[in-house]
This record gives sequence, C-alpha cells and structure tokens, in this order.
Amino acid sequence: MGLNAFEKTRRDHSDETLEDVTELIYRLSGASTDSPAEEIQVRTAQLVEALGVSQPTVTKMLNRLEREGVVHIHRRQFVHLTDEGLDIARRSAERHLMVVAFLRTLGVSEVTAELDAEGIEHHLSPETMECIRGYLAISGGRE
Repeated sequence: MGLNAFEKTRRDHSDETLEDVTELIYRLSGASTDSPAEEIQVRTAQLVEALGVSQPTVTKMLNRLEREGVVHIHRRQFVHLTDEGLDIARRSAERHLMVVAFLRTLGVSEVTAELDAEGIEHHLSPETMECIRGYLAISGGRE
C-alpha cells in the first residue's frame, strides 16, 4: 500500500469535505441517477441550512471545491457539480448506502447506522468495500 495508517487517515480526512459536500449537493438536488452534472445544482442557502454552518463558511468551502474542479459556483446563488464532482458524489453515495446496509445486517438501528456510516465511509479501502459488497450479496442485504 505504501502509506502507513496515519498517512492514510490524514489523506482520508482531507477528502472528507470534498466527498461530503458533493454527495450533499447530489442528494439535495433531487436529480435522477442519469442527470448530467450541470443539472445537479442547489442554492447555497440550502447548503448553509443542511450543513448547519454560516454562509461565509459555505462560501469558503465552495471556493475551495471550485478550485479543485468539482463544483461551479454561479454568483453565490447556486452551485452545480462538474462531471468530476458528479463522479465523486455518486461513488460517495454508493459507499454510504453500502456501509448503512452492512451495519443494518449487523443489527444496528437505522438512525445509528446512518450516523456511523457518515464517519466510516471515508476511511474504507476499495478492498474493504469489495468485501462488504460481497457480504451483502451473500447475506441478501441491500446495496
């Protein structure tokens, strides 16, 4: 793997905001799974409310994500995902659903599984996700 556990954790933490915000935009937009990226948009006020932070905090976050090429900001009114942002959002949403489903098969309540998945999903390797996917297929869990 090349990374030690601490390096991996630091890298995962740096990706969390990017993944969380793109996934949140994806979910809040209500777009269908085949919608093009430019149609997956939300008002910045929706992000302020959903994240429970101030407008300046959301603006700073979105400016960073725009520099990274995952969103495009339209005059501080609304934001839409780029193609790269949409790919990240879809992968993050899939990972979230799989972690929730896995935790539910272990007997974790729906509310707790949702809360726990939000932290866990960013730190799982592709190998672990493949094992979860396989376990869910065998156990009849949903994906």
